[in-house]
Amino acid sequence: MQLSDCESWGWHGHPVLEAEGNEAAGPGLDENLLPRKYFEVDFPMIVARKIHNIKSKPPLSKPIMESHSGDSLLIDSHSLDSSRYSIVGADLRFSSELEEKLRKHSLDVHLPTLLVAECVLVYMTPQQSANLLKWAANTFPVAMVINYEQVNMRDRFGQIMIENLQRRQCNLAGVELCSSLDSQRERLLAGGWENARAIDMMKVYSFLPQADVRRIEALEFLDEKELFEQLMQHYCICWASKDSSNLGLANIDF
Repeated sequence: MQLSDCESWGWHGHPVLEAEGNEAAGPGLDENLLPRKYFEVDFPMIVARKIHNIKSKPPLSKPIMESHSGDSLLIDSHSLDSSRYSIVGADLRFSSELEEKLRKHSLDVHLPTLLVAECVLVYMTPQQSANLLKWAANTFPVAMVINYEQVNMRDRFGQIMIENLQRRQCNLAGVELCSSLDSQRERLLAGGWENARAIDMMKVYSFLPQADVRRIEALEFLDEKELFEQLMQHYCICWASKDSSNLGLANIDF
């Protein structure tokens, strides 16, 4: 099955924009590797600002219009729906409302789906994020979830991160689940997902081609490499899957 038969959507603030065709895909990139449709979810107030930017900036609006195959483009103050991209204003704490809005934008839960969350679950209480993960696991029979957020937050460096955010009136309501890579894996398994894995960003950095690492580090000199490594050890990527169609999602790894 080609990835064009899949859907992809992000939780809270993931800018996704795609136009159909080889020119939009870029030179040398097979358009069949692009998902059929992107869905983006954010708070209604944030979505309103994003839609205003899309409408007022041709480099953003033109690809959406060019890839749209329907008679009319659905757009209002808190949502936009085209053939290849939708942005929905919703609160992830209320999954029934979220699902209703996504289905109105032609979400097909039976297609293989990639769900991406970037520093989202940590701002929800453990119960709220658990409910969201369980809803997603029960709703999509063939899917993968990728979560990027903090980890190892119980050590001294993690405590300093929390204190700095609290001084800015930023409360990490779900930080207790960010205590370790194991806790990140366990939350996904407890939510009904399978084959959960997690690695910190320092490990990810070590997997990059060393020629690229040297090029990047030459461009951006790191005079505090120890601090950089500590920071990278306190963020992670974790992922898990549901694969009723036996597509081999469990085999996806770094």
